[in-house]
Formats: sequence, C-alpha cells, structure tokens
Amino acid sequence: MDAVFKALADPTRRRLLDSLHVRNGQTLGELCEQANMTRQAVTKHLAILEAANLVAMRKSGRERLHYLNPVPINEIAERWIGKFERGRLRALSDLKKDLERTTDE
Repeated sequence: MDAVFKALADPTRRRLLDSLHVRNGQTLGELCEQANMTRQAVTKHLAILEAANLVAMRKSGRERLHYLNPVPINEIAERWIGKFERGRLRALSDLKKDLERTTDE
C-alpha cells in the first residue's frame, strides 16, 4: 500500500491516471502528448505506477498499451475511508455542496 500512496502523491502521476481513466489503453506516445512531457519522463512515471499496480501494460503488435487498474485505489478506499461512517461523511459532503450552491447564488 505504501507504493500506491507514493505513486498517488505526485500530481503528474495522478494526471496520467486521469488520462487513462478518460481513455484506457493509450500508448506511450499518446500519454506523452497528453502530459506534454518527454518519453523518458513519462516512462519513469509509468514505471512507478506499474510498480504500485495502478497501471497495467499489454503489448498489441509493436505497441504497448497502458491501462488503469483501479483495484489498489479501491483497496485504499475500503481500508481507510471504510473505517469512517460513510453515511456521516456523505451527509457532510452534501451539506458542503448545499452551502456552496447557496453562496454561489
């Protein structure tokens, strides 16, 4: 779980995961374009994400396609957020949204 927290701590890696969430199965080149980074930089970030089991790679012909693996994130949610009362957290979140809507009007 430490590897997952380490991987998620970096905003660039979170953006890569967001990109894969929007469109799974991207090549390294596509991820580089999305991140506006060099291949070497994205490769290093992907290695950390793969080590944390957040990204899986599959070869398709000459290309390597990268896929988001949400299981480790779900395990964090179950272990850490699950400890708290979800009903209360949901109620507080709804209250905050209501207050934000009221102040925006």
